[in-house]
Amino acid sequence: MTDSKKIGVTELVLRDAHQSLLATRFRYSDMESALKDLDSVGFWSVESWGGAIFDSCIRYLGEDPWERIRKIKSMMPNTPQQMLLRGQNLLGYKHYSDDVVNKFVECSKKNGVDVFRVFDALNDTRNMHQALQAVIGVEGHAQGTISYTTSPVHTIDLWVDLAKRIQDMGAQSLAIKDMAGLLKPYVAFELVSKLKDELEIPVHLHCHATTGFSVATGVKAIEAGLDVIDTSISSMSMTYGHTPTETMISILDGTNRETDLNLEKLKPIAEHFQSVRKKYKKFEGSLRGVDARIISSQVPGGMLTNLENQLKAQDSIDKFDNVIKEIPKVRKELGYIPLVTPTSQIVGTQSVINILSGSRYSTITNEVKSLLKGEYGETPASVDKNLQQQAIGDSAVITCRPADLLNDDFQSAKEDFEKAMTENNLMSESSDENILIYTMFPEIGVNFLANIDNPDYFEAEPLEIHELTDSAYLVTVDDKEYSVTLKADNSVVINDGSQINETKSDAKVEAGLGTIIEAPLGGNIFRTIASEGDSVEADATVLILEAMKMETEIKAPSAGIIAKIFVKPGDTVKPGNPLFEIQS
Repeated sequence: MTDSKKIGVTELVLRDAHQSLLATRFRYSDMESALKDLDSVGFWSVESWGGAIFDSCIRYLGEDPWERIRKIKSMMPNTPQQMLLRGQNLLGYKHYSDDVVNKFVECSKKNGVDVFRVFDALNDTRNMHQALQAVIGVEGHAQGTISYTTSPVHTIDLWVDLAKRIQDMGAQSLAIKDMAGLLKPYVAFELVSKLKDELEIPVHLHCHATTGFSVATGVKAIEAGLDVIDTSISSMSMTYGHTPTETMISILDGTNRETDLNLEKLKPIAEHFQSVRKKYKKFEGSLRGVDARIISSQVPGGMLTNLENQLKAQDSIDKFDNVIKEIPKVRKELGYIPLVTPTSQIVGTQSVINILSGSRYSTITNEVKSLLKGEYGETPASVDKNLQQQAIGDSAVITCRPADLLNDDFQSAKEDFEKAMTENNLMSESSDENILIYTMFPEIGVNFLANIDNPDYFEAEPLEIHELTDSAYLVTVDDKEYSVTLKADNSVVINDGSQINETKSDAKVEAGLGTIIEAPLGGNIFRTIASEGDSVEADATVLILEAMKMETEIKAPSAGIIAKIFVKPGDTVKPGNPLFEIQS
């Protein structure tokens, strides 16, 4: 390093840090008092929106995601607000039409987003193009992205070629998104060196710390000419998260690659989130150092904590290691796809089903079928042909840009929204923002809009917990303190001996004359296809279970009559709960 260069820093604590460490559960109220301090630091940007934030707000927290970004922007007028955008997927789990993409970007910019990090899970540039053009059209900062991964088909030359195509689409900067912490330091030096030789636009780096590479990788990338690096405040860093902001600033201090950021300004921010983090303890993953298994499994940090929580919900946390071993097998069979939303959920959910069912691909999710059909775009390598045949039969595989096959436009989305509001007796305003909530998350969106003023519908706000011993806590509720004990069965006993949150066993259902089909995994009943009394063929879909944000079809094991359906849309089920009875 001979020339002097200021390194920009993007702070991640408001989005990816808690998505990775705490399953995206931070509420706005737990961020608010730190926003002015964050605004005073001088970050290149602060990532505060996108990714799983939108989904988490409407699914779990009961917060309007649009209102969240408006509030953050109003509290941080001096700092560009950055979001993670999944290209043609927006923030959902499928592709949307071009004018829906345009409208979403327009609304995001209007509500406070300045920098749009646009990526595609398959690195298919056809799926990034429209979003980048939309960002340029509203005068936002359009950042194209490499979703970094390793496999027999992923090479330095491939990444450089991809980056040049992204630049040619008009991107104003390029991000290397290393979501699983797989980018090794010396590989990073080579990659960034070649990118700086070939590109005219700045290069940013985003690394997770899961494998232990991230600090060294960041330093070597900076030595190679990196322009901006992503970090997270120290109290919300490392393990599933990212390099600590203070650590990287200190490493560069006194060199010709300084950040010009003041460590003293970061102290109150670190202290604030250290305190807040305690409230969300139940969402913490088990990782306490680094996880070298990820070097082979390639599971991103955010996916790991969510995977642990999902397996806990299935009463199957003991299967975690088996699922981790299954993931690279499924990934290879699906064409060595990078593991980043939504592909990480697609691979993760199918891997869980393969392990919990005891038979690989006995149940195939709709999303895996869509991927094998080409609905997500072109995979980096060929998919397993036998699996493809099993999943989609003789259906034609899509080879064009998937969005070219979409006919729905924003006007039809508005009509669908208004119809859904009428059918559900809701009075929600037909604003562009509400229409987009419904368009990306139809079922979850309706439930959110129906219950926006009903806090009891969503997850309870975490209690402020001050740890006393391994099992005793001091809990503050409405400014009153209670000494409680957390028992092994997750029930909570208050000092006076009363008990709350008791664990209750599920009611058993008596089997009739037919075969009872049970839930293969826990989740919510998304839709029932058949009705009681219907005659169905073998392998016919009876209902759809939404589990881990993916849809799984539950099929009839043989031809027969649906004698009884034990569930209805919206019901929550656990593994082994009866779903329906079929009589031959």
